[in-house]
Amino acid sequence: MKRFFDIFVSILGLIILSPLFIAVSVAIKLEDKGPVFYRANRVGLNKNMFRMFKFRTMVVNADKSGPSSASISDPRITRIGKFLRKNKMDEMPQLINVLTGEMSLVGPRPEEKKFTDLFSEAESVILTVKPGITDWASIWNSDEAFLLEGSADPDKTYMEAIRPTKIQLQIYYVNNCSFFIDLKILFLTFAKLLFNINLNLESKIKTII
Repeated sequence: MKRFFDIFVSILGLIILSPLFIAVSVAIKLEDKGPVFYRANRVGLNKNMFRMFKFRTMVVNADKSGPSSASISDPRITRIGKFLRKNKMDEMPQLINVLTGEMSLVGPRPEEKKFTDLFSEAESVILTVKPGITDWASIWNSDEAFLLEGSADPDKTYMEAIRPTKIQLQIYYVNNCSFFIDLKILFLTFAKLLFNINLNLESKIKTII
């Protein structure tokens, strides 16, 4: 059921969003003539590596000139990139990864290998399910760049202020996942993204972690 739902929604989404894909692609090309997509190396199901699609929001080779984590004022972010990140539009191409089976609509957000290498035995359970576009942690921390703003070491701030709760929420998802839960997460994700609804998840998070 989950895979069928992923295929159906990803195909439908790619068709409906195709005009927007074209517009964004043109805007990225016009800004600096660089590639439209950024193919990020990520760890997927059972530790298999894959390349995750994102619209490129930074200057070319930005990953070689700074930390993995980025604040909202990171100088590597392009003008169109700021708009795409603010509206989460840079994540839309991941529907391609969902269609190919490397990702799911709902699941723990995929991480770089340098972060998954730090997983404890208990945390490694996160890699027993397909990574997703959204999950409980994505809803809880929907604006990571804002939390990293002003940090002298964004990667360190991510490790200390974001990663611990993110990991616990991802473990909770793996241990309690169901098709109904996936639908609930998708609904809450769209509610927060489209209408900026305050979901007040703090009390639920405290019971999880």
